[in-house]
Amino acid sequence: MKKSAFDIHNQNTNTDSKIIASLERIAQAFRVLLWNESKEFSLSPIQIQVLIFLLHHDTDKRKVSFLAGEFNMSKATISETVKILEQKKLIHKEFEQNDARSYIIHLSNKGKDVAQKTSLFAQQIQVPIQKLDADHKDNLLISLLEIIHHLNQSGVITIQRMCLSCRYYTHQKNGNEHFCKWMKQALAQHELRIDCPEHVTSPTQESTT
Repeated sequence: MKKSAFDIHNQNTNTDSKIIASLERIAQAFRVLLWNESKEFSLSPIQIQVLIFLLHHDTDKRKVSFLAGEFNMSKATISETVKILEQKKLIHKEFEQNDARSYIIHLSNKGKDVAQKTSLFAQQIQVPIQKLDADHKDNLLISLLEIIHHLNQSGVITIQRMCLSCRYYTHQKNGNEHFCKWMKQALAQHELRIDCPEHVTSPTQESTT
């Protein structure tokens, strides 16, 4: 029988379980920081997250269907979120000419201001990361990317625009470890991206040996 990572005895004697428990604590910190930010601006956490996403992504990703996949939520939930943001005059819709039901979501000036202020909510988590040396940061990054990639392939989380899930990415065991065929260059570990605008989802992970 498998033991839970949250079983205290198992956790205290198993490094894997300690790591899982640590990640859960960090996830909890994100929730607390985001909730504190949302209270200040009288918005829900998901409304804050949508505003931040809209601030940093291109128009092709500013649609209800894309946002639903991005945040692993139903279209109905995202549509309701967009409706409230519109009522608060934080966003406005640009309806597409060929489809009156489809629209692109744009931030208003007020929305941009709120998004820019709230996008700094994770600064306290960034503080200890900035203190790590370059090698520790590289190792932490690749470990997290591999965890996220597994969760994506397992269907736990949906849209991922990281190098490891991109058709342009190859992994070499000899020579350069990582390579981007779109940029036509080798990538150092710290150059791997978690959200790339050029990302094209690969049906299978390419591997070069």
